[in-house]
Amino acid sequence: MIDIPITPIIEQLGQYIWPFVRIGAFAMVMPVVGGSFVPARVRLLVAIALTVVIAPVIPTASTPEVLSATGLVTMIQEIGIGVALGFLVQLVFDAIALGGQVIGMSMGLGFAVFVDRARGVNIPVLGQLFLMLGMLVFLAMDGHLAMIQLLARSFDAWPLGTMPLTTELISEMLDWTAQLFIFATKVALPAITSILVVNLAFGAMSRAAPTLNLFAVGFPVAMLLGFGVIFLNMDALTENVRSFLSISLTAVSALLEF
Repeated sequence: MIDIPITPIIEQLGQYIWPFVRIGAFAMVMPVVGGSFVPARVRLLVAIALTVVIAPVIPTASTPEVLSATGLVTMIQEIGIGVALGFLVQLVFDAIALGGQVIGMSMGLGFAVFVDRARGVNIPVLGQLFLMLGMLVFLAMDGHLAMIQLLARSFDAWPLGTMPLTTELISEMLDWTAQLFIFATKVALPAITSILVVNLAFGAMSRAAPTLNLFAVGFPVAMLLGFGVIFLNMDALTENVRSFLSISLTAVSALLEF
């Protein structure tokens, strides 16, 4: 009968299990890969592949046993770190989608909804269009590689088994979430301003000609004007999306040095 030592095997697995917890939580919420349209098996394979690459090069740290109370607490901490890293960048995509939804509601396209496969909810078509644009820009600027680099750096800044989510750091993260509304306003402001001018003009026309059917005239005019403004503002919109993503990646990088 062959006696196989179990302790070295458990220690070797621990070198990969703890990084896998953080990386797996990160892969579940990170942009593009974390969408519900990506099968869970694909996200699992991505997490395993990243763990195999990152785990051998991260600093060694004293981690508790997996099957222990301390190990459970450490696992919750690592899940929180991974979710926080992916969530801070995911907020940019939510801001872009929110800006598109506001424009669609202003144009009268609030009834035209589409199933968002990334979140499993219905959002206006323009919000989905802007979200797809944001994902394409994110991939074009190698944002996914930058996210993986930040994930690898997090093991140097926040070693395994530590508790970096202090009150000050959580406060900084909450302050960053306020950028969601700033980004959404910048995305929607040109189209909303143009549509507001048109609505004011039709309001003045309704006072001058009360018999004019504003619903028959104003609805198509506002819709055509909205599409025209979006088309003319596409270059600026793309540049704004690129700027938002760069700012978010820089903010996450600054949090790692907090």
